[in-house]
Amino acid sequence: MVQLVEGATLSAAVKERAVRAFRLLGEAEGRVHGVPAERVHLHEVGAVDAVLDIVGAIEGFERLGVDAVYNWPVAVGTGWVEAAHGRLPVPAPATTILLEGVEVASGGPVEGEATTPTGAALVRVLSAGPPPARWRMIGAGWGAGQRDPQHYPNALRILVAEPATEAGSVTLLACDLDDLSPEYVEPLRQALVAAGALDVETWPVQMKKGRTGFRLEALAAPELADAVAAALFRHSTTAGVRRWSAERVTLARRQVTVRLAPRVEVRVKVLEPPEGSGGAVRLKPEYDDVLAAAEALGLPPLEVARTAQRDAELLVAQTKES
Repeated sequence: MVQLVEGATLSAAVKERAVRAFRLLGEAEGRVHGVPAERVHLHEVGAVDAVLDIVGAIEGFERLGVDAVYNWPVAVGTGWVEAAHGRLPVPAPATTILLEGVEVASGGPVEGEATTPTGAALVRVLSAGPPPARWRMIGAGWGAGQRDPQHYPNALRILVAEPATEAGSVTLLACDLDDLSPEYVEPLRQALVAAGALDVETWPVQMKKGRTGFRLEALAAPELADAVAAALFRHSTTAGVRRWSAERVTLARRQVTVRLAPRVEVRVKVLEPPEGSGGAVRLKPEYDDVLAAAEALGLPPLEVARTAQRDAELLVAQTKES
């Protein structure tokens, strides 16, 4: 499955999340069966519908230009489910492992399996956790399944929203490290982002006894600060984490997509200046998309970024005129 995804015509960001979802599924099944992930026979994951579910969902969110995904407590269902190895309690063992650290709703609301391992893996790779306390509704979408429970609709609802304000509370987490090898800094940064960090920064510092180390700071929404701190303890050598609350003011942002060639697209972030400030709109091509496009076109990333930014400027100007 990993080779299939890596060979597909998808953006780097979609590939990374899809591969991570399949690896999470393999690791979960491996823990259930007591074997390494590479030796697992994935009954559900190997099915075509599971591949379509995972890649389709991740690709769909990207095409819609969704900046972040949040979820309320996951409904896992109740009772029993028939699996390849016989009758299993709900949630199934692999689902239970995949939902470790995820907030779930206790019991129900339907008899049977409401969250499959595939669905749990998607929550892990797509969701940043519980939604913000305040947001402004834009719209909603529904998707229905084939089963027809007696008292509840078999449907998934997705709400599309935007931040209610441009300023909000954040939690800043920091630690100093002098015994972590530099090559492990990037995996640490990726783990913190996966746990919900909004931003991660590191810089060199001189520590006690003349040791050279580095300081790490991570910014997170208050409701995700504990998860980010846990990831920091798990993926680094720190023995303590400092944390404090702060206010963050951000520019209003949206996203446009420009096509550089057939099947080669780059997302560009559009930052709007405060109303009445007289500032100019700022554009920033997404780095992962630039790298993927550069590889596909055989061009330097800097040239691709400039082309994407120029095309985005034209697109934004046309939108304002209309």
